Amino acid sequence: MKYIVVTGGVLSGLGKGVTTASIGRILKDKGYTVIPMKIDGYVNVDPGTMNPYEHGEVYVLDDGSETDLDLGHYERFLNIDLTGASNMTTGSVYQTVIDKERRGDYLGKTVQLIPHITDEIKNRIKQFKVDVVLIEVGGTVGDIENRIFIEALRQMSRDPENEFIFIHLSYVPIILSGEQKTKPTQHSVKELLSLGIQPDVLVGRCEKELSAETKRKIALFCGVGPGNVLSNPDLEDIYYLPLVLNQQNLTEIIISKLNLKRMPVYSSKFSDLVEKIHTCKEEVDIGIIGKYTGLEDAYMSIKEAFKHAGAYNSCKVNLSWIEAEEIGVEHLSQFDGLLVPGGFGSRGVEGKITTIQYARENNVPLLGICLGMQLMVVEFARNVCNLKGASSTEADPKTPHPVIDLLPEQKEIYRKGGTMRLGAYPCVIKEKTLASRLYGMDQVSERHRHRWEVNPKYIETLTENGFVFSGKYPNKNLMEMVELPKHRYFIGSQFHPEFKSRLEKPAPLFVGLVRAAINRQVAGD
Repeated sequence: MKYIVVTGGVLSGLGKGVTTASIGRILKDKGYTVIPMKIDGYVNVDPGTMNPYEHGEVYVLDDGSETDLDLGHYERFLNIDLTGASNMTTGSVYQTVIDKERRGDYLGKTVQLIPHITDEIKNRIKQFKVDVVLIEVGGTVGDIENRIFIEALRQMSRDPENEFIFIHLSYVPIILSGEQKTKPTQHSVKELLSLGIQPDVLVGRCEKELSAETKRKIALFCGVGPGNVLSNPDLEDIYYLPLVLNQQNLTEIIISKLNLKRMPVYSSKFSDLVEKIHTCKEEVDIGIIGKYTGLEDAYMSIKEAFKHAGAYNSCKVNLSWIEAEEIGVEHLSQFDGLLVPGGFGSRGVEGKITTIQYARENNVPLLGICLGMQLMVVEFARNVCNLKGASSTEADPKTPHPVIDLLPEQKEIYRKGGTMRLGAYPCVIKEKTLASRLYGMDQVSERHRHRWEVNPKYIETLTENGFVFSGKYPNKNLMEMVELPKHRYFIGSQFHPEFKSRLEKPAPLFVGLVRAAINRQVAGD
């Protein structure tokens, strides 16, 4: 098998995920089949129980796996649907090995890091049958929690049946004099060498293009050819990175090192789509009223979905992130459209409800996602149906009108990890609704991550007052989409449409919001 391993050095947050996704894209455009995989060193089984401020967005796959946000980059860049097999953590590996030990699979043996943990890691990597497996090792080289993964990869790279290329992404700072400093990269590579790995390609993450002298120095001190030192500079948009890496001959370096058979196929579709992002005729301002706005990575997929929808509408979408606890009506009048995203707990709920009421009463385009949709129901129940004190039992367990309540099967669950309604479920769309016009079909499949649902006891009251439930999960008659027919654009989804948005196929609910914002701007409301 053929493997590409991407490691990082000096500090985290350099963009290994985007770099890995970009490598996958340039190989896909050359006609190769690629499966990416993310390794995370934390002891959590998955990131599902983490606060977004800890690790950014929790990205949900079709199979219900709660994964690292980098899997979102992989899916969006490669336009593929992954499974939970593409995300491996220390916690999940140890859990599997301990379960095997308890079952007696290792009967008579002393279970150790080597070979038992490393063998489990290797077995998970070996399961993929594609032209190239692309592996991103999270964190930085030298992190103690990642060493066992590096060791497993070192062992695999020594197997004559495997062909490996190690690509190391490292930070190249620029000091006040303007000089690009290579010493941090040198030390990072030295750390990697101490673990038995000689990188084949070095990618310098820097504000600017690496100078010829910087490349020469890195090549000399780090043991790679000058042509194998590449630049990863600050770019206007992350989707430009595959084009930048391709221009530096990375594809040829990989093909040569891995002895890949040359393919006759080459697609320029991705580069054409990227150019479309920045050839806009219109411009709109969208306000996002959330709970974790101090870290934009908490809403990574939403941010990218707006790029896709903007490109589709030939429109530049300017996003403003507003903390729900600090919201006031005076903050909202400047926007052409509004979005209320998901979240958990009671914090910020009333601010989101204020936003929804403003949008409903002033005919401002609004999209509510997950908790956002639930609070659209709450706001309508309070202010239109006159159900005083209506709320979600998540925010107010003693509400007299629990219009949003726990799913019955959730009420007996006390474990937190992996126990929500997760993954892709079918949604049947009602005819002659905004939802049906946006999707253009009568059934779709979208991804979920929630415990609370619209309480069926209140559906009749809400419907009698003009609320339309335009999407339902047929197996249990759960409400999936809501809308107001006489409003310019007032629609909410229990699912997360952003998780399936791609440059090639933007999420319809985001496309509709951007289009409605343009129309409102043109109308001059």
